Amino acid sequence: MSADPLHRAGTPRRGTTSPPQGSAASGASPGSAATGDIEVRRSARRRRTVSAYREGDRTIVLIPARMSKAEEQRWVGVMLDKLAAQENRRTLGDADLAERAERLSAQYFDGRARPASVRWVTNQNTRWGSCTPAEGSIRLSHRLQGMPEYVVDYVLLHELAHLLVPGHGPGFWRLLEAYPRTERARGYLEGVAAAGRLPHPPGGRGE
Repeated sequence: MSADPLHRAGTPRRGTTSPPQGSAASGASPGSAATGDIEVRRSARRRRTVSAYREGDRTIVLIPARMSKAEEQRWVGVMLDKLAAQENRRTLGDADLAERAERLSAQYFDGRARPASVRWVTNQNTRWGSCTPAEGSIRLSHRLQGMPEYVVDYVLLHELAHLLVPGHGPGFWRLLEAYPRTERARGYLEGVAAAGRLPHPPGGRGE
């Protein structure tokens, strides 16, 4: 199957760093507040320092207990940007990419998608990724290197899904519904495409 076609870039959009709305996470300790994928933990022992780290699909932000709500929101944004910058400096090799694809297939597709090869390529300037089911090969554009991990995971899952379902019909999108960050990753790529006239996210639903 050929790679997803190039779409025209649309109007530039800028994402926000404010936490998504949601209910408090179960198991949060007293003094913690969770909103969606972001959990803010307040500590009386902290006086001035703020830190953050990833925990699965969540981001944990640690702040002093006395911090105001306005300061909390500002620091959440700062720490999200800081984590994103750190992730942007990481570059996966082909072997890392293959291991990641295997893990994602096991987690979301019960291990049914089994690519023969997964690698970075530098000749895909009009697409984010491509898959050739007959060969079991998946190729990701080098332009993805340095983007947040959840975005790379989405493109990998998209191409893995093509090993199971050709085209972008309802059955294909049902597979990707298992990944909780599909829409978020597509929004990120749409913003990059609009700002830099790069490829739109693979496989628009209108195709």
